[in-house]
Amino acid sequence: MSATLVHRGPDSDGTFVEGVIGLAARRLSIIDLAEGDQPIANEDGTVVVVQNGEIYNYRELARELERCGHRFRTHCDTEVLAHGYEEWGASFVQRLRGMFALAVWDARERRLVLARDRYGIKPLYYRAAEGGVDFASELRALPRGEIDLDALEAFLAFNSVPAPFSIFGGVRKLPPGHVLVWEGGEPELSRYARPAPVALDDVRSEDTAELVEELRARLRDSVRAHLVSDVPVGVLLSGGIDSCMLAALAAEETGYPLRTFSIGFEERSFDELADARLVAERYGTVHRELVLRPDAALLLPALANAFDEPFADSSALPTYLVSQLAAEDVKVALSGEGGDELFGGYYTYAADLLALRFGGLARVARPLVERLPTSTAKASFDYRAKRFVRAAHLPPLERHHGWKEIFSPALRAELIGRRSTFDPVDLYRARFSETEGAPLLARLQDVDLGGYLVDDLLVKTDRASMAHSLEARVPFLDPVVTGFALALPTKHKVHGLSKKVLLRKAAAPLLPKRIVDGKKRGFSIPAAAWLRGELEPFARDTLSADTLRRQGFFRHEPVTRLLDEHVEGKQDWSRQLWGLLAFTLWHERHVEREPAPLRSARMDALLA
Repeated sequence: MSATLVHRGPDSDGTFVEGVIGLAARRLSIIDLAEGDQPIANEDGTVVVVQNGEIYNYRELARELERCGHRFRTHCDTEVLAHGYEEWGASFVQRLRGMFALAVWDARERRLVLARDRYGIKPLYYRAAEGGVDFASELRALPRGEIDLDALEAFLAFNSVPAPFSIFGGVRKLPPGHVLVWEGGEPELSRYARPAPVALDDVRSEDTAELVEELRARLRDSVRAHLVSDVPVGVLLSGGIDSCMLAALAAEETGYPLRTFSIGFEERSFDELADARLVAERYGTVHRELVLRPDAALLLPALANAFDEPFADSSALPTYLVSQLAAEDVKVALSGEGGDELFGGYYTYAADLLALRFGGLARVARPLVERLPTSTAKASFDYRAKRFVRAAHLPPLERHHGWKEIFSPALRAELIGRRSTFDPVDLYRARFSETEGAPLLARLQDVDLGGYLVDDLLVKTDRASMAHSLEARVPFLDPVVTGFALALPTKHKVHGLSKKVLLRKAAAPLLPKRIVDGKKRGFSIPAAAWLRGELEPFARDTLSADTLRRQGFFRHEPVTRLLDEHVEGKQDWSRQLWGLLAFTLWHERHVEREPAPLRSARMDALLA
């Protein structure tokens, strides 16, 4: 199991095996390089811990635990977990500020405790079988079973597999903010943290200038905490306001020239290198960039190897490559995930508010809008307009999902040849029902915070970075920041077509006006154009009738029709086709044969 995860920690490995328990850890050494190898135990060896992640407040916790009489033999954040459990029991996880998936073995009580951070930044899979529990950071380390057809249904709806499902039946993801306790029988799950929007009466009402200053101070505090490291830290710089603000704050906090890394494209509407350069020049960073050309036929199989589940967010491709670029220079990089969900950065949030006023009119205008010619530009008007008129008349949650839905229920049924009784949107409905009494936009943002962010964006960033033995840290997902953002009124997030209203005001003194006032950025790719051009032969070969029949999940007739309609410019089916490519390539590499070991530049250097 440990050997399958060498890419997550090529610097060292360790094991603890005693009776019924076996723990293994791979280490990417970042804090206490000399003494921080895992597993780590308390003074008498009765509590043993392994973790993947970083605890940013470990020094404060260590001082508190020393005052309680605990003795530390390392300066590593992992040792805090052993003593913290010994002092406070399983509730110690509530005190942690950081990103983590961890396991604690309590030898006295014969108890195993698994926990995942409150935002789901780090992954944790588990399998309960025959009275025991297997667990790992990635699915590749666990036994593979049959494909879970409900998980497949959800994948077709979302282009990723949502927690608590995994693509294999019998294996589950531990949800964010949850603890699993096993004491020899069935494991018990409980939630210890649930970041949520405040009730309407508790929304912040201070003066705008005061909130702007507070937001800037909170972000600076989080960035400072996320720079805790015994090795240099870089920034994955997309050219958008989130990553640019992180770079600005990090450059002011570090005592060394900050390193920044960017990806660009030949297609102009997707290329953002010029904006990234503006920030790099302003703060004197050591900046590297890479222009991505449509050789995805070579890169998609590598991407399928890196992801342990079918994953179809096409921005994984540039994230994978910018991580590879960064890993040549640093072990740790800051990334901007969470900024959109917390501060209102998506076009869909503006659409949610507009639909309250113009939903009926959109229904009338739909026949005209559907006739607009299809463009391949990024976030084109025709793409957004068609999405808007198709869902604007629905109830709030269904409408919000409709903006982003990949395969509709009817198209899923045609594709797989059966209509499922399972509705993946029920996962969102359950989350939405927990926040009754909060402002509507905040409730929809919360659905994204617990769904799209966890199951798509954080999965993408974790797997793409760890494939290259690079640790990605996300300062927006910190209690200091999220507690503030979840209490903001709607007007400070979205106003008309303006998004991230308060965040842009906080960024104004730090960034060039072009970036502060610019459109949403991100490592998205020109998939629509590629699938009508250089990538079309690869797509047709990968999704051939023979391959689809061999795998036995998708009917080839609707797949071929989608390809034809996309290539002919009748519809933009790029996200759907990317999903089918991702699943097919994943199945070939993770089901039809043993997954190939991942190798990073850092591993090659260590071997050399």
